[in-house]
Amino acid sequence: MIMSTALNEKVARLRELHRPGEPLLLPNVWDAGSAKVVAEVGYPALATASAAVSAMLGVPDHQGGTPEEMLGAAGRAIRAVDVPVTVDAEAGYGLAPEDLVARLVGIGAAGCNLEDTDHAGEGLRPVAEQAKYLAEVRNAARDAGADLVINARIDVFLGAKKGPEVVAQALERGRAYFEAGADCVYPIRVSDEADIRALVEGLPGPVNTNLPGNDLDLRKLAEIGVGRVSFGPMPYFTALEALKGMATRIAAYENPYG
Repeated sequence: MIMSTALNEKVARLRELHRPGEPLLLPNVWDAGSAKVVAEVGYPALATASAAVSAMLGVPDHQGGTPEEMLGAAGRAIRAVDVPVTVDAEAGYGLAPEDLVARLVGIGAAGCNLEDTDHAGEGLRPVAEQAKYLAEVRNAARDAGADLVINARIDVFLGAKKGPEVVAQALERGRAYFEAGADCVYPIRVSDEADIRALVEGLPGPVNTNLPGNDLDLRKLAEIGVGRVSFGPMPYFTALEALKGMATRIAAYENPYG
């Protein structure tokens, strides 16, 4: 499968938007409606969040949904907008790199997230194994004429882990993932300013952080040199809270729009 010129242009645009110090802001979406809302505000690119998509589908997060369910939902969001969309593909759903790339290109994705948690086992995939997988995805994308933007998620900070040894692990993984062909790395839930600075300064490419999830605001993250900021499922949860408030007012015979 070869990408269209239009999709190639979206891939190039998404890659160009990763500017350390002027981060790409991604209030993550989960369906066609949310994608349209965020795009209409004026964001130049969008990202799906697997936690939000799986919750919307009623399946467990962490690859509890099938590739058809998860990528099908992402595809509907992509078709609803004209801007580049990067897809949270979790850990790749056990798909061979060529199959994963074909499915992503098939739905019109300009990029993808790939995380290094081993959902079939325990803990994280070994660094070399994950780097090899990322390199295979990169090569498969190039072979298909689809040089997708790869955001390699680093999960060493999950579980509120902190400390110099965790930062060292993140740096090791980040360097290996960039060498394998990643465009950006995502040390999810890194929270301390000093740790974020160490990663930004110690890695050879853009770093993605998430909000909420650290102690800083967007201006401070930009000052540090972060290249991308994700919001994960929080926009979805915020939307549900608004619905809950409206439903509560209706149940109390109050004006639901007040």
